[in-house]
Amino acid sequence: MRFLVLFAAFGLASCGSVSASGGDDPYLWLEDVHGQRALEWVKAENAKSTARLDGDKRFATYRSEALAILTAKDRLSYPDFRANGVDSLWQDAAHPHGLWRHASLASYRAGKPRWQTVLDLDALSKAEGKNWFFKGADCLAPEDQLCLMSLSDGGGDAVELREFDAKTKTFVKGGFQLDRAKQNTEWVDRDTLLVARPTSNADTTDSGYPFVIHELKRGQAWGQAKEVFRGERKDTSVAPRVLRDADGKLAAIVAERRVGFFEAEFHLLDGGRKLKLNLPLRTNFRGFVDEQLIFSLQEKFMTFESGALVSLDLETTRTALDLGAKSAETADDVFVQPQLIMQPSASQTIDGVQATRNHVVVQLLDNVKGAVEVYARDKSDWRGKRLNLPKDSQLIVRAAQKSGSLLFVTSESFLEPTKLWWADAATQNVGAMRALPARFKASAHTVEQNWATSRDGTKIPYFLVRPKKMKVDGTTPTILFGYGGFQLSKPPAYIPEMGKLWLERGGAFVIANIRGGGEFGPAWHQSALRENRQRAFDDFAAVGEDLIKRKVTSPRRLGIYGRSNGGVLTTVSMTQRPDLFNAVVVESPLVDMLRYHKLSAGASWVSEYGNADVPGDRPFIEAYSAYQKLKPGAKYPEPYITTNTEDDRVHPGHARKFSARLAELGVPYIYYENTFGGHSNDADPAMNADRWAKHYIYLTQKLMD
Repeated sequence: MRFLVLFAAFGLASCGSVSASGGDDPYLWLEDVHGQRALEWVKAENAKSTARLDGDKRFATYRSEALAILTAKDRLSYPDFRANGVDSLWQDAAHPHGLWRHASLASYRAGKPRWQTVLDLDALSKAEGKNWFFKGADCLAPEDQLCLMSLSDGGGDAVELREFDAKTKTFVKGGFQLDRAKQNTEWVDRDTLLVARPTSNADTTDSGYPFVIHELKRGQAWGQAKEVFRGERKDTSVAPRVLRDADGKLAAIVAERRVGFFEAEFHLLDGGRKLKLNLPLRTNFRGFVDEQLIFSLQEKFMTFESGALVSLDLETTRTALDLGAKSAETADDVFVQPQLIMQPSASQTIDGVQATRNHVVVQLLDNVKGAVEVYARDKSDWRGKRLNLPKDSQLIVRAAQKSGSLLFVTSESFLEPTKLWWADAATQNVGAMRALPARFKASAHTVEQNWATSRDGTKIPYFLVRPKKMKVDGTTPTILFGYGGFQLSKPPAYIPEMGKLWLERGGAFVIANIRGGGEFGPAWHQSALRENRQRAFDDFAAVGEDLIKRKVTSPRRLGIYGRSNGGVLTTVSMTQRPDLFNAVVVESPLVDMLRYHKLSAGASWVSEYGNADVPGDRPFIEAYSAYQKLKPGAKYPEPYITTNTEDDRVHPGHARKFSARLAELGVPYIYYENTFGGHSNDADPAMNADRWAKHYIYLTQKLMD
């Protein structure tokens, strides 16, 4: 299933200060993504930043080192189970768009996969004159032969869908094909799709996602598709979920209605009826195992604490809802008792859930360090066991075998290269398969987990990767990375580009696990929502202050980096605490928080930030929105601001306008905008190498020189 979830200039006149109202914003023209005037401005800015960064005598070395890492032939190839084997997307210097490949399971496990190319994205791009990037394939079980290919022209979130025969390695003539959109699809059978796609204002949410699900039959034009579910325009999105048993047999169809980014309703679609499950709104669907619907609760519900993983028996649920529907006008009040699978402790959070034939596989963080547990149903109870995998690492379940019990898991930490493991959910046996070769010299560094104290007394953990022989005198060049939003956790990770371009040159690297993230479950996230957003900024500043207090670094040698929501964090940090930092990397950012909900997918994030058009919300957003908070005469660190023209998730206008405002105030800045790649900004290896070289040249200039 494709479920799109839901950071003196050319042509600028001095226009005075930017009003907090946004109504007289002099730089609204920079929100015209492909407008001629805006693109001329981008071209001029790129010329200046390229001269500054690419013109550094070290740039070629940085870029070649990054490219060698990104195109190395001995990289790990992460698998997806399909057709009794595994698939993988492979990109290298010769194939920047990628090869979608397939190998037998036996050859992959033996460490000598015999890859067969299923689709060459570079050849397809050349043949069609497009810039195609692979965004996944949804294949009809159990044969896994007919696949809906998601293809993005330029790397954005919006995709074109085409039916592809993975056995003949050809697109199906006259098969299903849906034009570019932010859309969600599911196979019902070989001749039927469930599709949620926006086609006009009449079926598009304010966030730019669909709120209507249609049933599309083979050979039908879109106008002939039958509506099967409808949400509302004020929703974030809707999506179909087709549930199948381990053998691929259809078990149920569910419509997921995201009434907000974190809030959802789940409706069983049964014979034309829509039966809503009685669950709290802050609930996430996690999978379907052994006739059990799996959900994680993001708020307290009955006797279950927030963060609990629970199951609902499908047949019991269907029967209860059916009886309720027959006895009343609505089945919304019919209650089915969930079963507890597991309840994370105060130091834990569920970081991911997958399913095998008979097991729920839980990816955990415990004090921001990874673990994997497997749960099986024994009559009426769920029983779990922890797999014997490396500790003090991040563990990621890369693939789970729906028809069996096999798992592929990776372990990684700051100084230990990523290692691939196999595991059996049924027996709990594990084994090492292969490891990524070391990409940088790690022996001179060590890792610490420290805790800073935020303004309100909350203890904030952070990881510090530092030279073993670091002088405790505040002179170590240090990068502080943060995110703090959307319940996303930032555990230890092996980041080879950072290690090669930064650690090897004597730098230190820090990840701050601030509130707003998911490191300690829903409460850690919810404590920094909306009117409490300042807590995330205070936490980040507290980590910076702690590093200075410990004499790891100093404001002269401390830089910060954030992307997307992390761009809110870094631009606010720049405006609130310019005294703490000498470098600020702002990538693919949100910045203008008084208008973010009107740009691209911004309306979907109102649950996170609030809505400045609502009188009760405006004061707390206005209090920190960095675009409006820039002040004439204030001294700010020179930031490096970068975004992507084809980012259809976070609008490039945020980065553009922030730079224009800095130019107006006479504040030095560097701006660079990639012209393709989407929100991830890393569509192909060469582009990504250039991206990292620019990042680290800037940081070297500001913190090491």
